[in-house]
This record gives sequence, structure tokens and C-alpha cells, in this order.
Amino acid sequence: MLRALALLPFIATPLAADEDRYVASNVYAIFYHELGHALIDVLDLPIFGQEEDAADVLSALMIGEYWEEDAAVAIAYDAAFGFLNDAEQTDEADVAYWGVHGPDLQRYYTLICLFYGGNPEEQEDVALELGLPEERIETCEEEYDQAIGSWGAVLDRLAEASETGSDTGRLVLTGKDPEQDEILREEIDWINENFAFPQDIPVLMEPCQEANAFYDPTSQEITMCTEFPAYLRESYREANAG
Repeated sequence: MLRALALLPFIATPLAADEDRYVASNVYAIFYHELGHALIDVLDLPIFGQEEDAADVLSALMIGEYWEEDAAVAIAYDAAFGFLNDAEQTDEADVAYWGVHGPDLQRYYTLICLFYGGNPEEQEDVALELGLPEERIETCEEEYDQAIGSWGAVLDRLAEASETGSDTGRLVLTGKDPEQDEILREEIDWINENFAFPQDIPVLMEPCQEANAFYDPTSQEITMCTEFPAYLRESYREANAG
């Protein structure tokens, strides 16, 4: 069920050193996050705490659980750096502590913690290299166990529905965006091969007049804005300038 590096040749480059890989990794991470919102809605899942935090947890688990080790490490690094880059480009006075999303630095450390907690023997170097404090490292295995205990049951249910044919809903990718199409089409095909949903969930690629992605519970659609990859490229170049 795991995906290998061969599926994504651009991942076989030094960590955080390839622009195409950085873009793809962050598209995956944000898509998994929006998929979390979709699943919470269409499955009517109970959420204790912020829904945005729950969606972040699913994203971290999708990276750690369904990619082979080298690919998972590469995607986790790049997705973490995505949060870090956003944090560094935001003035501290502009951090929206009142917002539904946690601050970018908090999301950075939570992603690293959950990724490490799922495989501490192999991922200790990742946690240390990315600066996860020892005080947080001590809690990460427990945090991962809680995360997989909740989302893992949901994913198992969707996998069983696919195997038995009890549900036939699929992710349906539509719209035009050559860059995101290349990244998402194979991923969505893989998800549809391994999971089934109680209904189809459209995944739209369309202009939004902003670099964003979101799930609309009214239309029950995921939108991946076509402006998003260009924003990621600019962010990557600014972080690596000089």
C-alpha cells in the first residue's frame, strides 16, 4: 500500500534542495489537510477541539503512514519548511492568534512531532535536525498514538469499504492546472484505489484570486487554487535567496 520513490523521481534529491519537490510536497500536505475537512463533513465525524488541528493531524498521518520511508521524510521536511517559511514571512504582530488555524510555527512543530512519533527509532535525526525541543519529543509517541487511534480507525473504515464495495464514492479531479494536475492526479488515483467514500467528493483546480486551498461544506467540494503552486515557488526562492 506504500508509495515508493520511483513514483516521484523529483523526491530523490537532497532534502529541502529542490524547488519542484518542495512545491509537490506542500501540495500533497495541503491537499491531505483539505481531505481531512471533507472526511469530517461527509462522515459526520465527532471532533474534540479545533477542526483545523484535526485536519493537520490527518495530513501528518497521510505523509507518515502511506509513503515509503525516504519519500515520507522528504515530504515531511518540505511540508514543515512550508510552515516555517510562512512563519518567517509573517510579522509577529500580524500573527492571528484569534484565527481558526494555529500559528505556523505551532503547525511546524506539530507536524514534526507526529511524524517522529510514528517511527521514533528511524526519525530521531529528523526531529533533532528540525529543532524539535526535547520537552516536546518526550510526548510525541503518545501524541501519535492518540492521532492514529482516531484517524486510523477512519482510514481503516474507508479501506474496508473499498475492499468490500460497500461504498463507491470517489475523489473526482476536475479543472485545469497543468502543475497541480501532474501532482494530484496520480495521488487521487492511488487514494481511489485504496479507499472508498459514501459519496463522490469533487476536487476542483480553479482560480481563486489568492494562493489558497479550501473545503466548502455547502457544495462539499475541495478547491485547490491554481495560484497556490506559484506562491510556493516564490516562497521557496525567497527562503533560498543568496
